[in-house]
Amino acid sequence: MAGPMPDEPAPFLASPVDLCSASLLLVAVLASLATLYFARMVFVPLVMGALLSYALAPLVDRMVRLHVPRALAAAILLCGIVAAAGATTYVLKDDAVELIDALPEMALKLHRALDGTQGPTATIDHLQEAVGAIERTTESSSSTLEPDRDVAKVQIQAPKVNVRDYIVPGTLGLAGAAGMIAVVFFLAFFLLAAGDNFRRKMVKLAGPALTKKKLTLNALNEIDSQIQRYMLVQVLTSSMVGLATWLVFLWIGIDHAAVWGATAFVSNFIPYLGSIFITGAAMLAGFMQFGTFEMALLIGGASLLINSVEGYLLTPWLTSRSIRMNPVAVFAGVLFWGWLWGIWGLFLGVPILVVIKVVCDRMDKFRAIGELLGE
Repeated sequence: MAGPMPDEPAPFLASPVDLCSASLLLVAVLASLATLYFARMVFVPLVMGALLSYALAPLVDRMVRLHVPRALAAAILLCGIVAAAGATTYVLKDDAVELIDALPEMALKLHRALDGTQGPTATIDHLQEAVGAIERTTESSSSTLEPDRDVAKVQIQAPKVNVRDYIVPGTLGLAGAAGMIAVVFFLAFFLLAAGDNFRRKMVKLAGPALTKKKLTLNALNEIDSQIQRYMLVQVLTSSMVGLATWLVFLWIGIDHAAVWGATAFVSNFIPYLGSIFITGAAMLAGFMQFGTFEMALLIGGASLLINSVEGYLLTPWLTSRSIRMNPVAVFAGVLFWGWLWGIWGLFLGVPILVVIKVVCDRMDKFRAIGELLGE
């Protein structure tokens, strides 16, 4: 009779992922995110300067073909941008200040519209009556009571306003913004003046193998064309949206229509969220000015129509299939970079995703990510 069979080893499934490698990759990703977050004051100007150089590179190349020195061409274009921005700010500053000063009144009107016209007014009347009663009680008490000579007289003085407490924070904020703008323009100038030198250095760093050099050169050329096309389309469509918003709002009769046009131009650089912001703000401003929900819906509908024509007809027509990206991935990417870098991440999210897609499409291990970002 045969003895008992030895226990067979239990079957197990081999892990498709090396846990050690996955852990190291997770640590590297978290460390990279922490570096990008805490060093955002360094990375944000660098990325903005690189994007500005990509946008102006075709114009600089055209001026170089007209026998203009590259450094001089870059300086002329950057100075022209600064002058145009300064002139626009100077022209619109009065309307912008009036619009900002009207925000408290707009908030009060909105509060009354939401809570009823009698709510805030009744509350203010009750407060005034209470203050008057307290003043009358205080005056009657002070007239009937004689001051005690042994009691020291206490006088409360309001603290003096220290102007430095208000000037210094604002000055530091303006200085920080001016410093960031200066870094952006200087970096863009150096990149434009260098021409192809930076690209040649990147190809040399790829290694001695001819295949790696060719792959790196193709990726850099693709990034150049993709970013340049994206920036050109964004500037063109944003200008058309801003102009259309200004003309339509001026025809409707909205106050400070030029300021709304400039705001629409800037917000259009933020995919999806920019159109939502300008539509909601325009509806609120229309309701505050005209006092009817019909006019608010008319103004919001006009803004939404302008942004819809730009987003669903104009941009797809101007943008080739090579840079069309998955809308879900773009929306999630914009939210991610906005969480990481704040308002600057909202503007820079899509160009960064374009660069990531181009790099991933040329690497076997990360081709799935490029496929996920693509349409």
